[in-house]
Amino acid sequence: MNAEFKIVKAEEIIDEAQRLKHDGYHLMQQCSTRTPDGYELVYTFGKALEVQQVKIILAEDQSINSISSVFPCAFLYENEIHDLFGVDIQMISLDYKGSFYRVAIETPFK
Repeated sequence: MNAEFKIVKAEEIIDEAQRLKHDGYHLMQQCSTRTPDGYELVYTFGKALEVQQVKIILAEDQSINSISSVFPCAFLYENEIHDLFGVDIQMISLDYKGSFYRVAIETPFK
């Protein structure tokens, strides 16, 4: 398994997702973690036994577009990342607008 990350800019994520889909990859997962200055987003795509990982470093106040127009299942991951981390994800195909999870405190991992 390839453990290397391809680093892309936030504004390139839709193009990168489209390229991977065209090459036969499916979305395996999306995740987020806090960094001192914002967030690190990781997208994992798979095809047979191949794995491609895409990393985006996002500033705290920076938004990113959803890839749910390319991979419809992404809305699940993106609503979770929005609700738990407070990442501003634009154009989610099915946007729960902060009510995907019931949490005691708003954006607990922010």
